[in-house]
Amino acid sequence: MLPGFDYHPDPLSTGSVKASDAACACCGQRRGYVYTGPVYCVETLESEPCPWCIADGSLAARYDAELVDVCDAPANVPKDTIETVSRRTPGFSGWQQERWLFHCGDGAAFLGPIGAPELAAFPDAREMLRFEHSTGGWSPEQVDDFLAALDKDGNPTAYLFKCRKCGSHLAYADFT
Repeated sequence: MLPGFDYHPDPLSTGSVKASDAACACCGQRRGYVYTGPVYCVETLESEPCPWCIADGSLAARYDAELVDVCDAPANVPKDTIETVSRRTPGFSGWQQERWLFHCGDGAAFLGPIGAPELAAFPDAREMLRFEHSTGGWSPEQVDDFLAALDKDGNPTAYLFKCRKCGSHLAYADFT
């Protein structure tokens, strides 16, 4: 059983963790799973780290590693939450620079990449995307075309989050 991650509840389904016989870059153990997302540190890792070294902070401590960019965290988010999200939570891979979403003074839980068909089930996330792209100078027709083109496994992609406090769904989109 994988360790629990409050801010990334199912890293197997999102593709951030995969089954593997490889030894962990941090502890050297073969635990059956490795993390496949980004690791930001000075030293180049020789292999992928295991989820347990992420959860207990070993990877962050040994390599001064961050897994998630939290530079956009609002000022009302506690420092320990930012530390947990950035250094003890599996990140995810996107087309450009990934970003973590925050809501209600907390980090949101990452649910995974989604496309237009999946987005239809989350009208609050869809409206967030609509607003974000309409304020960027896009016409309503361009925004509609963009949202219709979202592809869970392709380009452009949206990334779905859920507020851990109020339950709102949040999203941002990314493309090359």
